[in-house]
Amino acid sequence: MPAPDYPAEVRARLEADAAEVVARYPDSRSALLPLLHLVQSEEGHVTRTGMQFCAEVLDLTTAEVSAVATFYTMYRRKPSGEYQVGVCTNTLCAVLGGDAIFDALKSHLGVGNGETTEDGKVTLEHIECNAACDFAPVLMVNWEFFDNQTVESAKRLVDELRAGAEVTPTRGAPLCDFKKTARLLAGFPDERPGATEAGGSAGPASLAGLRLAKGETGPATVVAPRNPSLPHDRPPSTHESRHDAPQPSSASDPNHPAGPVTEEGER
Repeated sequence: MPAPDYPAEVRARLEADAAEVVARYPDSRSALLPLLHLVQSEEGHVTRTGMQFCAEVLDLTTAEVSAVATFYTMYRRKPSGEYQVGVCTNTLCAVLGGDAIFDALKSHLGVGNGETTEDGKVTLEHIECNAACDFAPVLMVNWEFFDNQTVESAKRLVDELRAGAEVTPTRGAPLCDFKKTARLLAGFPDERPGATEAGGSAGPASLAGLRLAKGETGPATVVAPRNPSLPHDRPPSTHESRHDAPQPSSASDPNHPAGPVTEEGER
């Protein structure tokens, strides 16, 4: 059956927003990605109605729109939570505790990958590299960074989100709900006071190589020394980043030092 249309007042509002988006591009079909974010901001996921709307605005087939909406993981295809909590499980984050965090959150929240808590607050998923390896293990909530996480800090984070507490990302703009995030990704301005200024750039540890390349002087290291008395989620303020793994790894476990492995019969 054809997808139902939006209510008249919703469609009129979306058409005005869509016209603003399409006008940014010399070829209208180039506006498909931001338009999918726009319709996602309306219902919290990309519905059949939303895809039909995009197809009509851009003079595409629904098959063409669906092909894009199903390819990119930032577009949700089913109802999801107010907060999308993504745990990086790519190599470095995984080694430094990302896998343990993801497993703990599945048990703590009672959901699996891509599932949403009963209260509709949190959708949990494992995600690939967030290009924040120098702050590993990293979580993202609605695409805002939460750096240097541990099992316990991650549990506190999701509990605070579900309780409606004010949660502040480690870096970047203040947190907002997923629908508002989707509208920002569609290219509309963030009108919250101070939000744009808070966006900032990469963290100091990420820029260390650039400073060296420019010949600038700086600290000899941006990695905090291991301190057993220091909670893993409370890095010292004098250090810009730390690779202080909450789980043993070849780089942090003296009993399993990293090095070449010789197979039997080799020299």
